[in-house]
Amino acid sequence: MLLNVLKGKIHRATVTQAELDYVGSITIDSELMEAAGIMEYELVTISDCNNGNRLETYVIAGEPGSGVICLNGAAAHLVNVGDKVIIMNYCQMTPEEFKDPANAPHVVFVDDNNKISRLTRYEKHGRLEDMK
Repeated sequence: MLLNVLKGKIHRATVTQAELDYVGSITIDSELMEAAGIMEYELVTISDCNNGNRLETYVIAGEPGSGVICLNGAAAHLVNVGDKVIIMNYCQMTPEEFKDPANAPHVVFVDDNNKISRLTRYEKHGRLEDMK
């Protein structure tokens, strides 16, 4: 049996752009992608903390260090520039792989400019442990 589990997350990033006239997807600063373990064209779930909307789309790598978080295409209707969003991706693991602490999710906290302020791994009972 395989479990669908959290692999990585960018927590409370600020939407910098919403571009309706685009094919579709989310553009994310590639430095944030790397820190969270998100790959280009990978499926992500996006939760908007301001309005409660939740959507899925694929990722396009943005300019490293730019802080870009841009919802493209139809998804641009569901967010506003300045909204805080949580971007999550998932993977499939066996129950044994899931129990291995090395497979804990990569969690990226950002400041208001989408610069990394903290990198953590989830631990049991909701504790966070900084990555070394």
